[in-house]
Amino acid sequence: MTALSVNLNKIALLRNSRTLGIPSVVKAGETCIQAGAYGLTVHPRPDERHIRRHDVYDLAKLLKDYPTIEFNIEGNPLEAGFMEIVRDVKPNQVTLVPDDPKQFTSDHGWDMAKQGEVLKPIIQELQDLGARVSLFMDPDPEQIRLIKALGVMEGPTETRIELYTEPYATASRGGDPDELETQHTNYAVAARVAKDCGLGINAGHDLNLENLPQFLRIPNILEVSIGHALTADALIMGLGPAVKAYLDVIATANQQHP
Repeated sequence: MTALSVNLNKIALLRNSRTLGIPSVVKAGETCIQAGAYGLTVHPRPDERHIRRHDVYDLAKLLKDYPTIEFNIEGNPLEAGFMEIVRDVKPNQVTLVPDDPKQFTSDHGWDMAKQGEVLKPIIQELQDLGARVSLFMDPDPEQIRLIKALGVMEGPTETRIELYTEPYATASRGGDPDELETQHTNYAVAARVAKDCGLGINAGHDLNLENLPQFLRIPNILEVSIGHALTADALIMGLGPAVKAYLDVIATANQQHP
């Protein structure tokens, strides 16, 4: 079964455009929970362009009332302040993303050949904190295999990857069915390799109501993290109905491709 984690970054971005504190990130998070979301995702970047440090703590406080809801914190553990937040909050899942502070948005996965040894003690610390670790990865089988070779699979919590799905989303907008099928195949192969390596599989980046059904033909996708498109849909539908629309797509995919 695929679960939905709602990324709240764009709610925070809208809030930050004024000084009124609205829309409330916490209220938005609670609305998503009440609509049936499995989890909430935030990505506190150093420049606080959307999620601010206090949002992470405020949401952690909210989630004390919802102990079954997953809290997923994304970010680059090599940036100042990120690990401090994670140590304080102890989220259910930490998704490690190789963002540079100057990046417009996340646009590539980890190079495990170059960065794996740097990440290894960080992954082990997060596992010791009780967090599931998910590594943001391109659909590159060789890079995925290097995670297993790193020796972090025997920790006290499951290790996952989050497949960076922008190339698939771009192909879905491009109108070339052959390119779309090629990209879909690339992700299916990457997911199969990850499964064979003992890794759980998450996915995210520009997934939406139109391209999600085909993507979820890929087996073993445990979780999708969706924010930008869901927030855009919420401007038309309302936040709760938008969450339910994504849950309906996921439920249908789960039934068709169990």
